[in-house]
Amino acid sequence: MAETANSGLKLNYKRTALIGFAFFGILLLWQVYDSWCPTFLTDIFARHIYEMSSAELKASDPDKILNVQWIVGIIMACDNLAALILLPIFGNLSDKTKTPIGKRMPYILVGTLVSAIAFPFIPLFFHHNNIAGMVAMMVIVLIFMMMYRNPAVALMPDITPKPLRAKANGIINIMGYFGGAFATVLGLAFVLSSYINAPAAERNIWTIELPFIVASVLMVISAFVLFKTIRENELAEQLKDEMALGEQMAAVAAPIDDDKPMSRENRNMLLAILGAEFLWFMSDNALGTYIGNYVIYYLKSVSSATMILTILGGLASVLGFAIAGAIADKIGRKWTISTGLMITFVGLVIMCFVRPTNLVKAGSAHGEFTFPTLLYAVWVLKGFGMALVHNCSFPMVVELCSSKKIGKFTGFYYAASMSAQTVTPVLLGLVLKAAMAWRALPVYACILTLLSCTVFTSLVRSIKAGKVANVTGIEALGADD
Repeated sequence: MAETANSGLKLNYKRTALIGFAFFGILLLWQVYDSWCPTFLTDIFARHIYEMSSAELKASDPDKILNVQWIVGIIMACDNLAALILLPIFGNLSDKTKTPIGKRMPYILVGTLVSAIAFPFIPLFFHHNNIAGMVAMMVIVLIFMMMYRNPAVALMPDITPKPLRAKANGIINIMGYFGGAFATVLGLAFVLSSYINAPAAERNIWTIELPFIVASVLMVISAFVLFKTIRENELAEQLKDEMALGEQMAAVAAPIDDDKPMSRENRNMLLAILGAEFLWFMSDNALGTYIGNYVIYYLKSVSSATMILTILGGLASVLGFAIAGAIADKIGRKWTISTGLMITFVGLVIMCFVRPTNLVKAGSAHGEFTFPTLLYAVWVLKGFGMALVHNCSFPMVVELCSSKKIGKFTGFYYAASMSAQTVTPVLLGLVLKAAMAWRALPVYACILTLLSCTVFTSLVRSIKAGKVANVTGIEALGADD
């Protein structure tokens, strides 16, 4: 793609969408993982501790379901603790790697292959009531997805000039949500609650096995498409001038020089962004980790309703990602993120008033209640609001480094998010155990979202990137010259 001084920088939408296949595989796997694994852990610990399934426990003594959530939280947190350590390591390693296929691609290919092989063994071990085997497979998947994730995410800023990264990140995230949509369709086709609520002798392993197999296959296909279409080394050479121009137009408090320590202004900006990010991921991951159990054990509704939530939230997120770059051009990334956090907060306040309907769903074989429609509105607000947040936050972090340290700063971004995801499952599990009430979930998320908005709005400076004459229409979709 040729850069001309008169027209300014030009975002290549086609190439950006192809890079998005990396995020497609990431979100596909994590959506399946987050939707199924907490419920797997709840059920398997119920069987080992109370010698009855979680469905039997729900019917006889539902408070005991809350008693095992802290254990579920610890297992989920241990995964994230490993990620907290590994993401910066793989980011640093990939920054320094040189191979004929690029510096990110070797990690993407190896991580995808091993994760895809191990992933279907999680439900297999669960079905056979093997805690050690199931947890071991979860750990293997997590380690190799961390090998994949950081380099895959760093690929976009590697070949996208700084002023264009918010818009590019919107496209990347939309591609990721297509992955999440595939996982959602799997959740609608293979209803987890029908497996969980069935007697042990009637549990059909394929209900839980097929979603994991399909996710693995699609993840491998997405990595193959990425490998065949994105030539890292060639693109890095072609885009040197554009990347240099983007560096001059960056939205930073002080110029970036690799030969000098990070300026105080830029360091303070980085710490403020990461601190706020830690808090909003504490909130968002709490909802993502426990919403399946919240729906099954508190609302006593069918698990496929969670997938409908995901669809609505995903559609709202796609809209948010599609317009976040344009909003950021108008009001800046800081105020785009702050607006997104406040929209999310409003949704979570509404969630605090959601209650089980106590109306048995027509045709339900297990006496499940109808799903409260108010929660759909909550997920739309949350999906749109957090799309504005995620779209602009990552570009703000990698704006503060040169092209030589993108993997390292991607590691900082994920270190903040993963440390939050390490703390929040355990902390919320203990809160649920102490409160003995699922209603503590939205209150917990509300408080953290408000705190993150306060930290971000008060401590992060609003600095706009240099003006970019973005090319639009057919020319914007053209291939590289």
